Amino acid sequence: MKRIVLTLILLMMLGTAVACGGTTATTTSAEPNVSADLSEVLDLADTIDVATVASVKDRDDVVVLDVREQWEYDEGHIPGVTLIPMGEVANRLSEIPTDKSVIVTCRSGNRSGQITDFLRQQGFDNVHNMDGGILAWEAAGYEVEQ
Repeated sequence: MKRIVLTLILLMMLGTAVACGGTTATTTSAEPNVSADLSEVLDLADTIDVATVASVKDRDDVVVLDVREQWEYDEGHIPGVTLIPMGEVANRLSEIPTDKSVIVTCRSGNRSGQITDFLRQQGFDNVHNMDGGILAWEAAGYEVEQ
């Protein structure tokens, strides 16, 4: 438990220091398997672009997790996204499904990258970071809810 709390504190400090102002993750050049056929298992890279997220986000076997603060979420979010602010993730792990693909997003992809790493350390093996966050989502012209 101490390790989880210390890891969360470190993640929160890093998130505060960078304020989700830039991305550090890299994307792979391989094309993901994003078939609309729900009988096929998704084959997503660790970091995925917004076009891939847009094509799979409404599948029953996908959950998009927004780790921004409530006020950021209220300003605009991806329709259907689940909000669990970064500072609450460690205490709300039971709310994150282990039987679905989990795509984590934030403002620019930084905090979501940290949470993706944290979730993997906690045993989640099907989590993916959305590169560029809501900024890239909006820039690509995808729908945003308020």
